[in-house]
Amino acid sequence: MYYNTYHDYCRRTFGRRVQKISVNAGFTCPNRDGTKGTGGCAFCNNSTFNPDYCRADVDILRQIDDGILFFKKYNADLFFAYFQAYSNTYGETQEVIGLYRKALSHSRISGLVIGTRPDCLADDLLDELAKLAENHHIVVELGAESCYNDTLSAINRGHTWEDSVEAVNRLNDRNIPVGLHMIMGLPGETREMQLAEAAAISKLPVTFLKLHQLQIVKGSRFAQLYAEQPRQFDLWTLDDYIDFCIDFAERLNPAIVIERFVSQAPREMVVAPFWNVKNFEFVHKLEHRFGERHTYQGRLF
Repeated sequence: MYYNTYHDYCRRTFGRRVQKISVNAGFTCPNRDGTKGTGGCAFCNNSTFNPDYCRADVDILRQIDDGILFFKKYNADLFFAYFQAYSNTYGETQEVIGLYRKALSHSRISGLVIGTRPDCLADDLLDELAKLAENHHIVVELGAESCYNDTLSAINRGHTWEDSVEAVNRLNDRNIPVGLHMIMGLPGETREMQLAEAAAISKLPVTFLKLHQLQIVKGSRFAQLYAEQPRQFDLWTLDDYIDFCIDFAERLNPAIVIERFVSQAPREMVVAPFWNVKNFEFVHKLEHRFGERHTYQGRLF
């Protein structure tokens, strides 16, 4: 295989296919509620990645039931509850842990994947997560988004790259696997700057990585800015992004599991760019290009 895939990781680790079931537990974020800012991140509209079955006004166990039914066609028999929308460690520790325990009480749920921000990890919460991890598969995914503080400030992220590094290390100290989310193509970042992020990430004890190409989605601050000043954005073409992903993977620690290179918002939500390609088609094109270039993840690491 050209790169370290999540599918292969699951086969190695669990011996079978794993399916994540998204759960919306009604969290918010500190850059939405006024703690660190308002309006949220400039790129964000959470409705672009919440499945239809996943609504905060529906009980968590019902969401899991609906999600398992939704994914029945994939024949998975190992399920993780994926706390996905907003910052899922942002709240009073015992209330948050209570939600995690409720999800784990479902007979079909074997673990949790928790999406959050690097600045929303209280020590007592991490200690409780470490206890859960003794008997369950627990992963924390951090929305780092960029290694550059100027970028993080410009997109109203409300934290620094140093916060991300510290959070990764604190989780690693408790033996909790960490995933990072990074957005490629944010305004002000050159191709060379983004390739350099592979080296920065490779220095950290990161288990999983998700890359996202920048998409301008309706309802986001970027959508308004794009309408007014489209030249502020240098959006990827499909072919250029495929070559970039390979260049990035070549520089990345081969031990890091690349969960995905691309994220596709629902077409009706996308302002730009329009690639008209499904995720599996993107992966096919990517792997074909890996073969044409006779290269692989970590070749330049």
